[in-house]
Amino acid sequence: MPEIPDLEAIRGFLNERLPGQTVEAVEVKIPHVVRTGANALAESLPGDAFGETERHGKFLLFALDSGRVLAINPMLTGRFQYAPPDAKRQGRTCLRLSLSGGMELRYADFRVMGRIYLLPLEEIEAIPNWTAGGPDLLDPALTEEVWLERIAKYRGRIKNILTKAEFVQGVGNAYSDEILWEARINPFTARKDLEEDDLRRLFASAREVMAWATPLARERMVKGESLDYRERRDFFRVHRLGGDALCPRDGAKITDIEASKKVTSFCRTCQPGGPAFS
Repeated sequence: MPEIPDLEAIRGFLNERLPGQTVEAVEVKIPHVVRTGANALAESLPGDAFGETERHGKFLLFALDSGRVLAINPMLTGRFQYAPPDAKRQGRTCLRLSLSGGMELRYADFRVMGRIYLLPLEEIEAIPNWTAGGPDLLDPALTEEVWLERIAKYRGRIKNILTKAEFVQGVGNAYSDEILWEARINPFTARKDLEEDDLRRLFASAREVMAWATPLARERMVKGESLDYRERRDFFRVHRLGGDALCPRDGAKITDIEASKKVTSFCRTCQPGGPAFS
């Protein structure tokens, strides 16, 4: 699932290339991912030009000169390409935009779970659940004190809270493991069992991991003028490294625990506490 570092890397790359380019042609290969109507998008988008690309949580927001926004939530398996027309397409390419600069912007989705919306910027809140989410993790308004105030309202395991969009947006299963490892907090620890210093350290670690991972994610998806995002995360310290992999902090073996079809990875030595899993 694309999370903040992946989407920030894509956003930064595209903002160096997209602004000012006009959409010359549109091909919608899998219509139902366009929740505001595939025909309306295909008919009205040609001739419009891109402005800056923004990110909100797990959405990329492509501003258009018409005052509209092309909002894409890639969900679990959505992937982006920026490539020449003759470049090989990813499987299940749902949307292809031919650009005035000679390149194509593509959206592919293996499980076809993503959601695409084309709507006026002032109607962005019409996107389902848009207003139900919490602040973006990188929102400057999310200060440490606001973080403490918000997290105090939640019960349960700390990893579950970190990945809850109602609390904070942009963090998923993979990067929550990396954040908790950075903070030396066991992912199964209940929030009520954490001290204020732990929660402050968690906030700092969340921001630090995003800053650390974003340039590394970009290195793995960019080749020259092309972008091909396929979620290569070989730089992770703990996530999905259980078995023979060793913690880079203390040399202990990483533990993977699977529950509810999700893998949680951590180091039992430097992230002590939580339930006594065997």
